[in-house]
Amino acid sequence: MWGGNVASFIEFLKAIQDGTIVLMGTYDDGATKLNDEARQLIAELGSTSITHLGFTDNWVFCGGKGIKTKSPFEQHIKNNKDTNKYEGWPEVVEMEGCIPQKQD
Repeated sequence: MWGGNVASFIEFLKAIQDGTIVLMGTYDDGATKLNDEARQLIAELGSTSITHLGFTDNWVFCGGKGIKTKSPFEQHIKNNKDTNKYEGWPEVVEMEGCIPQKQD
């Protein structure tokens, strides 16, 4: 998102079909250009960290369109010059697990 257009990203988020699994992650800057509408659309996919995702934070997320609760598949590490592990960059985030099949 550092060099991208948030309007195009918002249109992409709006076009996601119900029941679709969504994977997102950041490296470098994934948050500066996100506005309230983009953050709300990502929150509707199940993210709780998107509201406080900041400049060069590390974040990985798996959610879904139509999810009714928060996603259990999310990791977030804030960029903090006092605790960063890699010369100004936060520690790597990793996530693993099994995504359950949707049951109607």
